[in-house]
This record gives sequence, structure tokens and C-alpha cells, in this order.
Amino acid sequence: EPCRLRSGERPEPTPPRGAAVMLSGRVKSGGKMVRNAAWRRGLLCVLVLCLGFASPPCKARIYTNHWAVRIAGGPEVVDRIAEKYGYRNMGQIGDLKDHYHFFHSRTIKRSTLSSRGRHSFISMEPKVKWIQQQVVKRRIKRDYKPNNIFFNDAKWSSMWYIHCNDDVHNCQSDMNIMGAWKRGYTGKDVVVTILDDGIERNHPDLLQNYDSHASFDVNGNDMDPMPRYDASNENKHGTRCAGEVAAAANNSHCIVGIAYNARIGGVRMLDGDVTDMVEAKSLSLHPQHIDIYSASWGPDDDGKTVDGPASLARQAFENGIRMGRKGRGSIFVWASGNGGRSRDHCSCDGYTNSIYTISISSTAESGRKPWYLEECSSTLTTTYSSGENYDRKIITTDLRHRCTDSHTGTSASAPMAAAIIALALEANPLLTWRDVQHIIVKTSRAGHLNAPDWKTNAAGYNVSHLYGFGLMDAEAMVKEAERWKQVPAQHVCVESADRQIRTIRPEHVVRSVYKATGCTDNSNHHVIYLEHVVVRITITHPRRGDLSINLTSPSGTKSQLLANRLFDHSMEGFKNWEFMTTHCWGEKAAGDWILEIHDSPSQLRSQKVPGKLKEWSLVLYGTSVHPYSSLRSDKPRSTDLMAPTDEEFTEEYNGDPIGRTGLILTCVSPGPCDSECNENGCEGPGPHHCINCLHYFLKFKNNTRMCVSECPSGFFRDDRKRCKKCSSLCETCVGSRSDQCTTCRAGFHLNEGSNTCCVDDCPAGYFANEEQQECQHCHVDCASCDGPDWDDCDVCRNPKAVRYNGECLPQCPTNTYHDHRVCERCDPSCSQCFGRGSRECLSCREGYLYLREWGRCLHSCPPNYYEDSWSKTCRRCHPTCKTCSSKGPMSHFPSLSCSNNLYTRTIDVFHEPEVSSVKVRIKWNCLCWTSQ
Repeated sequence: EPCRLRSGERPEPTPPRGAAVMLSGRVKSGGKMVRNAAWRRGLLCVLVLCLGFASPPCKARIYTNHWAVRIAGGPEVVDRIAEKYGYRNMGQIGDLKDHYHFFHSRTIKRSTLSSRGRHSFISMEPKVKWIQQQVVKRRIKRDYKPNNIFFNDAKWSSMWYIHCNDDVHNCQSDMNIMGAWKRGYTGKDVVVTILDDGIERNHPDLLQNYDSHASFDVNGNDMDPMPRYDASNENKHGTRCAGEVAAAANNSHCIVGIAYNARIGGVRMLDGDVTDMVEAKSLSLHPQHIDIYSASWGPDDDGKTVDGPASLARQAFENGIRMGRKGRGSIFVWASGNGGRSRDHCSCDGYTNSIYTISISSTAESGRKPWYLEECSSTLTTTYSSGENYDRKIITTDLRHRCTDSHTGTSASAPMAAAIIALALEANPLLTWRDVQHIIVKTSRAGHLNAPDWKTNAAGYNVSHLYGFGLMDAEAMVKEAERWKQVPAQHVCVESADRQIRTIRPEHVVRSVYKATGCTDNSNHHVIYLEHVVVRITITHPRRGDLSINLTSPSGTKSQLLANRLFDHSMEGFKNWEFMTTHCWGEKAAGDWILEIHDSPSQLRSQKVPGKLKEWSLVLYGTSVHPYSSLRSDKPRSTDLMAPTDEEFTEEYNGDPIGRTGLILTCVSPGPCDSECNENGCEGPGPHHCINCLHYFLKFKNNTRMCVSECPSGFFRDDRKRCKKCSSLCETCVGSRSDQCTTCRAGFHLNEGSNTCCVDDCPAGYFANEEQQECQHCHVDCASCDGPDWDDCDVCRNPKAVRYNGECLPQCPTNTYHDHRVCERCDPSCSQCFGRGSRECLSCREGYLYLREWGRCLHSCPPNYYEDSWSKTCRRCHPTCKTCSSKGPMSHFPSLSCSNNLYTRTIDVFHEPEVSSVKVRIKWNCLCWTSQ
């Protein structure tokens, strides 16, 4: 950042360290020397100079004579505006629509001050939406120079990290690369590019697989990525990384790449000034052609830098994820950093800390932590690299057609991971960028990796701040890819910010609890199962390096978002910085999230200005349904084209041939055209390089057109061979109107009544057939229903009918009662009833006796009651009887035993049965009499 006076005045040039300082007075307009004022100014200069020796130098911002500018209106408008203000239009920035690279030859090439002059009035042009003079950004190759360099033979047997069959140094845990090879996967048709200092494209191990369309020289603004040679071979880094990925096999030279049939390209972008525009050009180079971008660089690993991608690079990441690889998302693989010796923390690196990058850590062959390793919660997985000096290193290609066995650091690990991902993409080219991350999480394993913080999260995954989810397993990845079904759509839940200001005191912990809902009130953002968790945080603090930050999930998984950094003396704190953790992958989102900030002073500092937590918020990334609930294991997925998103597609078409607008001019491809190109030929090998299409074409908003054999879901074919977009409600259609659907999008149903309209809720008289995504007719008896049959009614069409088990009837059947036109079942003992309870019977089922006074059906009569077998009821005994029974139809004097002071006596009585008028003489058992 530039050094600026707080008063807003521009500072005078600072003399070089050690230079003499001349003190002189100044003469006022009246001619009088003001010696006291001069003496004070001189003393101030001496003090400033002395402080300059005691303090670290300020980092001045270096401005270049290159600008990034956003102009709407097309190339002609851009050229006119550039010429008007003296700029030269260098072309579109990568694949970023309406973003252009301007160069001004009459401004200073490198300056600590931003450029001013007539050319700066370009910002007042109505068509100019945004302009930014490019600033040099310091980017370090993540390699290290070993103290003792020694060489081994460059032979296949030296590649211990691939075959693990060395009898002397048998590695303890294999990445199973040969297992993937045995299954037939070698990276064929997958394109990987190395973003670095160039690659030696004519190296014998790289020449066979070199892909010119995946290459570009951003530093030199030409198509040749060859590195700049010097005596020290400084620009060897990219060539070494490329060999790990795709060095050719069986050519008797050097090594075998992990994806030895993949196509390899290189972008030369580190051998010069690195600006936001340079990074954006590199990250957005041919995203429909390149599958994987591998980067082994980043901000300084000095333990004090906090830096990440600026606006253009961020947009390049987002565009690549959204539109790259035909909408499946570009794969960005990143080395996690080599700042271990400086106590650096990769959460302060905005590249490895991004959800869009796959951050790769390293382990030595012994499974021990390398000395350069940075520990952080954003690391996803690990591959092998170097360790101590006595540990074996990575053998790969080197400059001047040579080989090396001393490739080291996380620089070696990232391209190794990119190559393994290439094997998985060959197994299943339809994997999205999130599918790749899910497969890595599922298949990586702790193995023999030695870390003190291995833990199992609530979803059952082992995870560590050193190694992420463990060592990559190539064979497991290709097996998983073969049967993989795409994970559900990503949901993003931005929880409300906690803006309560809290003071951070030395040797104290600030604890803040946030109850997250996972955005349950918004179905488009609802997150139940987590993937990435981002914490946006704003902190002011007198010494940033004294802070450590932890986040605990509702399931109890603790992530260290930041550790103390000994060399970070900054007073800037964090301003809306995003920390990211993968450690909660698969866990539930809702519940209490606990943020803890610990201030541990590493040296004496003023207590007058304590730190403050200004605000923090959670951004939860994941899915609303379980990502693996529908995983198939029967066969690989088909290779149908994935439909583009709404943001990508445009209806505009002017009949031009299929072409690309981008960073470089196209040329006729020397190789075969894609099978979807017609006889007019092509400008490259892909379906987006065709001059004209054989069948149909799609056109995207970024002006990319692609030939297809059939229009994908959400599109229909018109008579001009165009794939045009259906209504937003349609999955397939015959036209663009909402009443021309043939099938519907998920959540909508085709109305059987119209056969062309997709509706969210089915109308009256129809039900939603989820399997066929149609609104189908209810049975004729039903006004509404949940199925097609007569017993699926919810409401009957006849208002006088009653409903029983979904069936509409004129009256309720036996064993049921009527309740609001619905027949409900009686208690199991009742034959008829007036309610659901056991005391609401009107008559009893077979085997039960009815006790009318209680409304109950019983197996036997209670005390003081006797069984009337004639009516199957329980009748009350005479008041004089203690117990009674009925052995006939007599019910007036049925006593078997008498109450106190009463005696039994046999008598003859007459009884007139209710069913007959005939008098019957029956001799009854007894009668209770008094002793008188």
C-alpha cells in the first residue's frame, strides 16, 4: 500500500537511507530568515530519518501503464474511445465480457503515483462503466531452495510416489495412481493448464501432449508460453509442474506423468509485473476448452501478508465456476503455501481460502509434516512432496530438456492433485466443480499421515488442519466418478450479521454465539447439509498477529480460522475478510455457531487501544437435500450435454458463423474438427470452434457459440437450427411461450387439462403425479384427491356423500361413525358408535356384552350386573341382591345370594316374555325374604 500522510498532503520525496540531510532556513517574503522554524523542520527530518532505520520500510504501490476498463457497446465503440484518449486497445481480458486491456505508451511504465493527464478523462465517457490503472502485485512461486541439492537417477523406479514398490524406501501409503491406470484412465481428452512462468513446450516429455489452445504468454502478449532463459534457470517452475501432470509415457526420457495422456498447456504470467488484469486473463483463458487450471503461487508466504484476488480475478473465478466447461465449472487447483517457517497461515491467502479453489497441502513420504507446511481449515486434501533434506523429493521435467529429482514444496503437490483430478474427469467428464470436491472429500484418507489434530466430524469424515481430508486416492476417485450422480444444486445462505461491538482484551477470549437457521424461510437458499462455511469478519486491532480465531459448528466441530502470526505487526486488522472452513462438510447447518477470538500478545504493546470485533456473519454453502441420497452404482452416467444456466444464454443471433471473441486471434486448426462441425471446417478441435454447425447450436451471453447434436433440456429447436430457450417453467417444449411446454421443470407439473401449461399447484379436480410431473384427473366421485382411484378422494363431488378411506359413499358403513362428512372408525369393541372412544358404543361386536349405562362393550359383566343372554347386555341386579345371574328369561328375581338379614326360598312365578303373549310357568331358583 502507498505511504500517505494522514493530513491528506502529498509527502515530499524521502531521502535514501544513510544520505546526508541538509538543514536550511527559509526566507519569508519580507526577506527575513526564520531560523527557529528552520531548526524545528530540520530536527523533524532527522527524527523521521532515524525512525526509518528502526522501522520496516513501507511498501509503495507500483502503478503500470496498463489499464483495465469496462465498456459496453462492442469492439468498435471500444476502439473509438481508446483512440480518442491515446490508449491502445490490447483486446478483451480473457473471457470477461465488456472488459478490455488498454495500454498507454506515453505514460510512465512503473510509478509510485497513479497517472494523471488528459487520458484520465476517459472515465467521464458515458460508455465507460469502470476503469482501473493496474498495480503490480507481488506473487511468489511456492517452491524453496534446499540447503543441500543432490540428484538421483531420472528413472521410473525413482518415482516412489506413484508405484510404492521400492524395497529400500517403501512408502507406507499409496495414492493408488497405478490402480487408476489399470482401470484404463490416463487423462485422455482432459485439458490441464499450468498458470506460472511458462512451460518448455518442446521438452521431449511435454511435446507429445502439448496443447497450444491451452497456452498463452500474458507477459509477452503472444501465443508462445516458452519461458525466458537465463543463467540461473529462474523460470523453471512451470515446466516442472507441467511434467508432473502430463509427461509422456514410454518415450525413454525422464518420467511418466500421472495423467500421461492428458493435454497440457501453460500460461506465462509470473515472469513480469503481476496485476489484477494479468491474473484475470490467465484464470479466464479459454474456459470452454481448459478443464483444470493449476496454480502453485500466491501472495508472500512471509507470515504478515493478508492478500487475495482483486475484482477482476474474483470475477474470473466466478465466471469460470458458472460457465466454464459448458456450465459444469472450471476446476481451479491451488497450492496451499510454503510459509510454515514464517508461521504463516493460509487463511490469510484469499486464493487458497476461496470456495472455488481446491487447496492442496503436502506430506513427506514418511507421513510427517513438512517444515514449509501451513495449517488452515480451508485445505481440502493432500498429495506427496518433499520433507526434510534426507527425504526423497519429486522427480519431474526441467528446463533445457533435462530432468530433476529435487522438485519440492506445495508447488509439487498442486499439479499432482490436478493430474489425479484429470483421471477422474476422464472417468466421468460430466462432473461439476462441486462434484469433484465431493469426490475428494469422500475418497481422501488419513492413512499414515501424522497430525496431532485428526478429528472425525459429525458427518463421519476424518479431517485435519494440516492435511484436510487426507491423502488423495486416484483409484478410489475414478471408481467413485464412474458411478457418480451429480450433487443437488448449491444453495447459499447468508445469515444476518452480528454487529454488536465487542472489546478484545489481551489474554482474554471474546465469545459470540449465533443461532443459524440455514435460511429455512427461503427454499432457494435453504441449507441443511453443509459444504463450505465462510465467516466474514471485521476486526480492528493494534497488532493483527496476536489474534487467533476459532469457529465451532452446531455439531461441535472446531475449526481454527486463524493462528497467531509472529511476524504480523500490522495495525490494519481485518476488514470484511472471509475465512473459510471445510471441516463441517456434511454436517447440519442449523444451530448455535460459536466464534472465539483470543488475543495473545507476543510482545509488550500499549493497552490504551484495545482490539474490537466490529461485526461478523456466516455464509453457509451446501444443499437442502442429502447430496448422496440418490447415488447410483449400476453404470456410468450418460454423456448428455448439461444445459446452460439462464445467466449464460442469450436469444440474440445474427447468422454469423460460430466463433470466439477473446484474448487472441483465432486460426485454422491443423487437427480434425469436432464431429458437430459441418463441411465449412473449424478454428479449433472443440464443438465451439466450428465455422458452422452440422445440427444445432447454442449461443451464450459471452458470445460463445457451441454446436450440439440435440438441444439440451430447457431449449427447443427452431427452423434456423438454433436452440432457443423454453419458458422458465418448462424442461422441454415446442416453443418459447409458457403454454408450449411438453415437460416441466422440477417442482412444476404439466396440466392434463391443457397439456401445454406447467403449474406449481394443480387445479381443482386434479392431483400432482410427481413421477410423471403431471396434473392428472381425479376419479369422477372426487372434487379433490391425491391419486387417480375411487379411494383417493380428499373431498367428494356429491355434497351429501360421506368419505371413508378416500371413497365417497351415501352413508357410513358398520363399525364407523359420521364426523363432518367423514366416516371414522369406532373402537374395536363397538359394532355401532357415536364417537371414537370405548365409552361411545351404541351396540357391540360378536363376543361382547353391551352395558348401556356406561356405553361400553365388555367381555363380562361387572359386579351388581348379570348377563342377559337374550339381548347380549349387562343388566343391573335387584337392589336386594348382592350377586345375581340369569339362567332363563326371568329378570325380576334372579338372586343367588342375598344381602344381610335376607334368606333364599324357592317359589313358582309366571313370566311373560316380550316375544310372546303366551304365559309360561317357570320354577325359579330362589327369592330373598326377611326372617318374618
